[in-house]
Order: sequence, then C-alpha cells, then structure tokens
Amino acid sequence: MSLAKTAALEWLATQREPMTSLLQRLVDTDSNSHDKAGVDAVGAVLVAALAEDGIEVARTPVTDFGDILAAQVGPATGAAVLLLGHRDTVFPPGTVASRGFTQDARQAYGPGVADMKGGLVASCFALRALKRAGELPFPVRVLYTGDEEIGSGTARPHLEAAARAARAVLNCEPGRVSGNVVKARKGGASLTIKVSGRAAHSGVNHAEGASAIQALALKVIKLHALTDYGRGITTNVGLIEGGTSSNTVAPSATARLDVRFVALADWPELQARIEAIVAEEELPGTRASVTITGLFLPMEEHLSRDLLALYQREAQAIGFSVEGEFTGGCADSGFTASLGVPTLCGLGPVGGKVHTDAEFLVLDTLVPRTQALVATILALAVKA
Repeated sequence: MSLAKTAALEWLATQREPMTSLLQRLVDTDSNSHDKAGVDAVGAVLVAALAEDGIEVARTPVTDFGDILAAQVGPATGAAVLLLGHRDTVFPPGTVASRGFTQDARQAYGPGVADMKGGLVASCFALRALKRAGELPFPVRVLYTGDEEIGSGTARPHLEAAARAARAVLNCEPGRVSGNVVKARKGGASLTIKVSGRAAHSGVNHAEGASAIQALALKVIKLHALTDYGRGITTNVGLIEGGTSSNTVAPSATARLDVRFVALADWPELQARIEAIVAEEELPGTRASVTITGLFLPMEEHLSRDLLALYQREAQAIGFSVEGEFTGGCADSGFTASLGVPTLCGLGPVGGKVHTDAEFLVLDTLVPRTQALVATILALAVKA
C-alpha cells in the first residue's frame, strides 16, 4: 500500500464522529428540490466542511433551484475522476421540525439521510482525505447539484460538461440495503399528455360532444401496450384527470405517463411510438399533445464493469465484500454513462426505505464506504 493511500485511509478511520456530525447538520437542513434557499443552505454546510482542509468551492448560480457547486483537489488540469452528489430531497420544507436527525446504536434516521446526504458526507470526506494524501496524477472533482429528485433539469448540462472531460465517474448515491453498489440503472421519462375535446350536455345533445376522456382512455390502452418486460421497458399512466361534471361530455383531460427503459438505444424508438399514439385522432373532434417533463438516461452495465472490479478489489482489502446490482431507479449517473464515460453508482453509505418517513442509514458503513471510494480513486491513479 502506498504511503498516500495509507495516510488517507488511516485519517478516515478516525473520522466517524466528525462524519456523523456533518451528516446531522445536513439532515437537519430542509432541502426540497423546489426550496432553493434550503438546497443552498446544505451547500453552505458542505462549503464550510471542505474549507477545514483548505478546499475551495466554485459556485455557478441557478435562478430557481440550488446552485451548482464544484470543488477539486489535485492538479489544475487533466482528465478528472468526477464524484457526483445531489443536495435536494423529496421532503417538503418543515419536515425537519417534525422529525429531524435521530440515531441509535446502529442507524441514523431523518429526511434524506440516505438519499443522499450520507453520500454527500462520503464525497466531502473523500476529497478531504485525498487533499491529505499528497500529489495526485490527475484532478479529483466533486459536483454538487440541486434538482436531481425532479429530473436534474438545471443540473444536466453541468453534469455532462464535467463528465465529458472525466476519466471516470463515481456517484455517491446510497449503497443498496443488500450492501451492494449499483452497476446499472434504468432510464426513465416523465411525460404529460393533454387532450382537448368538445363539451356538450350529456343528456340533451350528447352527440354534439367529443369526449377528451374517451380519447385519452383509448390512448392509455395503447400506451400501456408498449410495455415489454423482456426488453426491460415499462409504461405506466399513473395519474389522470379531466372533465367538468358527470353530465358534461369532457372537454379536456390530462394524463401523466412514466416510461422506463434499460438500453439507451430504446429511447428514440419509444419516444416516436408515444408521439404517434398521442397524435392519432382516434375520436373525431379531439386533439392531443405530449410534453416531456423529465428525462433520465440509463446507466448501462458495460460502462461500470471495470470500475466495479476495481472497487470490489479495494473493498475486499478494506474488509468487506460487495457485488454490483441492477436497479430500476434513475440517477444522474445515467447521464454520464450515456456519454460513454465509465461510471459506477451507489458508492455512498448503505441505507434504505428512501423517500419515506422510515429512511435510514447504517452508521457503521460511513467510514469503510468512504475508504473504499478513496482507495478506488487512488487505484485509478496507479493505473494512470
């Protein structure tokens, strides 16, 4: 083991209490995706923690969502190893006041404790450990974004720009409940379908109407028929609304469609088929349109294979075994993998029941998962 690696891992071995303290400060700061002030307040906590080791943070202002934060150790130029982390959560402002950070002997609890404030702690302390490890042959950069839970609409251009110049991307989303990391993820799209029709009294002049609800129902059947389990494709209309009263032929209707897919190449075909179904006039007098309101690209397994093998080797040396796992959930790692950049995900501390009141993080995984993250980065340095 190199002196730099030994120094970094030994320092991290002493940091459980400071890591837990930082986790508490992050969890006890409300940061819903639409709460810019809260997301930026989480950023301020991270800026202060990085400053303890003299690591400066660059800020790119974002108008309606959390600002983009970037920090770096190592040389100023060169293809970087890029760490990812999002500061937003799904929980509304005021959640901390009713159920803030708590812990018992084994686990910590609170809004966003695993997804992904535990991962923010890991990436922050990884950067601090690397700063103490001495010279690196390439930069190690972390990008903290503010709207991942609602599709990374403002963050995506920054993620892709940073990834294009990277040699590898390591995303500190929570480790799986099984203890595994994430080797592949589905892509996913959220779409809104709006149908307009023609109102009429359902008893007096029913024939003069054109029901937007009927037209939408016909489309939903065709949209659901696009599901292909063999190819890992699912379509689901999970929300519908429309009409004005039960005795009025509905003049309007809206549906929210969720689409999931495994292969990047499947999305253009799926999009075209959805647009064709929506455009078809199945009921005279009705019209429909579709808008993509959110899009995550898939993280395909072949782009994580070498990084996973490297991570497994380093984790074993630290003292734990880990496998790669596929998940149907989406994350920013899909954007980087879809550029062809080697990407591995789920490298944060182990947690579970995310997006619920019972969300938890296993405290004993804070240090070893961060050590494995740092060891993997330094192993890439050896390969370089």
